[in-house]
Amino acid sequence: MTPRPRPRRSRLRRTLLAALVAASVAVPVSGMARPAAVPAPAPATLAPIRAATPAALAERYAAARGAVEAAERAADGHGDHRRAAALRAMADPARHFLSFDGRDGGRTAEVFGDLSRADRVAVLVPGSDTNLDTYERFRAGATALRQELGARVAVVAWLGYKTPGTISTEVLTPGRADSAASELRSFVRQLGELKPAARISLLCHSYGSVVCGRAAPGLDVADIVLYGSPGTGADDVAALRTRATVWAGRGADDWIADVPHVRLDLPFATVGFGTDPVSPEFGARAFAAGDGGHSDYLKPGSTALKNIARIVSGELPSQEGRHA
Repeated sequence: MTPRPRPRRSRLRRTLLAALVAASVAVPVSGMARPAAVPAPAPATLAPIRAATPAALAERYAAARGAVEAAERAADGHGDHRRAAALRAMADPARHFLSFDGRDGGRTAEVFGDLSRADRVAVLVPGSDTNLDTYERFRAGATALRQELGARVAVVAWLGYKTPGTISTEVLTPGRADSAASELRSFVRQLGELKPAARISLLCHSYGSVVCGRAAPGLDVADIVLYGSPGTGADDVAALRTRATVWAGRGADDWIADVPHVRLDLPFATVGFGTDPVSPEFGARAFAAGDGGHSDYLKPGSTALKNIARIVSGELPSQEGRHA
């Protein structure tokens, strides 16, 4: 029998799969945000918060507000009045930021709810194309989640890394997640020190689930919730090396389902993120996410929002509306 040319077929398969990954991500999306290139001053270094008292938190929020106002003045001076207007809204005293850096697309950690009284905290980790120019959609999800939860639960919208563009080579590789993982570990560690008795849940959307997957071994959290996930870079839950309960859900109309769930170790990069988190092979606990699309998980009234809120609250999610 003539031997089969396996090496050539293997190379061809890798090339085709890489092309599929790129096409599956690029085709369904359009209208991406403009590049975030508005200059902003470096924020002052803030001392660690020693206690989650109302007074200590108010002091931190005021300091972060000063950084927002400085970024607003810089944007206004640069002639970007759209960015300046957005920053002016963020500087409202009713808004509460633990940190703010307006440079390079922006880094923020905004608190929704009363962190001083919270015994449960949900940390949102966003996916691609999340920056100061698109921040309101991220904030809208955090607001909707907070409204779904009880009084003693706080939500933190953590934009702590430079997210990749949805149409870019970076969204296909773990590079941005690798650099973000240490920042996420540091933030969660500080939050845990600030609220040692609080139960912390990590909510990871889209590329944010790659960040959470990279950070998982060093995170002291109760839950890691993956939704709209292209994969985590791990073959299964055991490979995440976490004591947290790992959950996964996907809406029936989410285009991420069509992304090939592969990981290719190419000579120049690793492409793709491996096993589908909602598959039985991955081993996460599945939750129903309803009929929504990729950006609908935290939409008010949605099945996904209700079930994510139940997980954060320590309750079992409903399986009504679950899709394979």
